[in-house]
Amino acid sequence: MKIGNWLRDLGLARYEPTFAENAIAKAQFYASATSLCALADDSGLEVTALNGAPGVFSARYAGAHASDADRRTLLLSELNKLGAPTRRARFVAVVAISNPNGEILNLSEGICEGTISFSPRGTGGFGYDPLFIPEGYDQTFAELPDTIKNQISHRARALLGTRTFLSQLDHPQRDS
Repeated sequence: MKIGNWLRDLGLARYEPTFAENAIAKAQFYASATSLCALADDSGLEVTALNGAPGVFSARYAGAHASDADRRTLLLSELNKLGAPTRRARFVAVVAISNPNGEILNLSEGICEGTISFSPRGTGGFGYDPLFIPEGYDQTFAELPDTIKNQISHRARALLGTRTFLSQLDHPQRDS
């Protein structure tokens, strides 16, 4: 089942206008539903020449049932129509932690700056990875080894902030 389908089934089909608001809405929903703290994220690609599109609509950019390849094709087509002088882009991820009362305990954002290639390259990753070349590299996310991508990606950076928050919490000492 695709993520959009189960979000819609759970009543989360109303997408908020920012990655942070989407992550918060998901975390609050799951925390309330489980009576436990919950962690949730939202992420996507922002392309400068497209005024930040696809943005929060990254997964639905070419329509609800479009494939990753369809979304990549549309993105390249839109950039080609513009004759975009710059292909600057960035991946953004936001991770939220909510308690069952809906209080947001932590919000961490990760950004990975880069550019969009002229054609898909590589077989790794998913989504826009075959088009995104992170700053300081010549390879797309789909061409880079997972060990590098997992260190520099937007998700890695957001989760690092989350890990920092969690590691600073007071934890009761456990008997060995």
